[in-house]
Amino acid sequence: MKAAHQVLQRPTGARRDGPRIPDAPRSIQKGSSLAELLGSEAIECLAQNLKLVHPMFDADLFQRAALKGLASLSILRRGEHLARVLRAHLPSCYEDAVAVLLRSLTPPLTATDDLGLGVFFYLPHVSFVAAYGLDANGNGGRDPFEVSMTAQHELTRRFSAEFSMRTFLIHQPERTLARLLKWTRDADPHVRRLCSEGARPRLPWAQRIPALVRDPRPVLPILEALKDDDDLYVRRSVANHVGDIAKDHPALAFELCERWLAGASEERKWLIRHAVRHPAKKGVKAAMRLRERAQ
Repeated sequence: MKAAHQVLQRPTGARRDGPRIPDAPRSIQKGSSLAELLGSEAIECLAQNLKLVHPMFDADLFQRAALKGLASLSILRRGEHLARVLRAHLPSCYEDAVAVLLRSLTPPLTATDDLGLGVFFYLPHVSFVAAYGLDANGNGGRDPFEVSMTAQHELTRRFSAEFSMRTFLIHQPERTLARLLKWTRDADPHVRRLCSEGARPRLPWAQRIPALVRDPRPVLPILEALKDDDDLYVRRSVANHVGDIAKDHPALAFELCERWLAGASEERKWLIRHAVRHPAKKGVKAAMRLRERAQ
């Protein structure tokens, strides 16, 4: 997750009289937890944002339901809990509910560093898409795939859709991978990063993608498209993705890095060194040789 170790930066253009995210600490303080980022202040802010764009939204009733049973939950479980409460209080048609959520968003992030802990505010939004974004029955019988892809494209520009995207890669892998490959050419580095980060087979904190753990080759075209991305933020994700592959298929990961060494720029050499750093530290000779050659 891209914000867990960084500091707060309020999205440019977020106003106190418009949709906003709550203030958050610069880092997790001793004795506190990430779960506190989705506490009463965040729930109040979420309710106000939704009320601004959807006057029929019952903000008081939503807040009471959202706070019920919240205290004992981890941050990921809080995101899922709030998604369920949102489902009960937003329009019953998924497409209409997503339209309300998207209208309530603050402006997109304008940087790829110092994103801050405050962006965890959007965890319930991506949890909502993950939980309900594949169910045609909840969308008047219509396939909700395009609605869900639009939502994740917008949400990842403010937080990250790396968790929700995994649901689509598990249940609809071919069309989801095709969309991610298309997005590797997106102008926004947050979106391009999602193409790699969301498809990592062993993404920390997230459910694994069993098919890609068994065979990561379907995602290799995405990594090829991003290996020389202009933004280090994206290239770092590609390196970590290759590192994930190396845990289950070291020969494939090392072969990929070997091929990428040909004509490699200094930026790509850094990516290769970063990708194989863990097996190199364990003394794996192939990884150590790659790091040495990528100096």
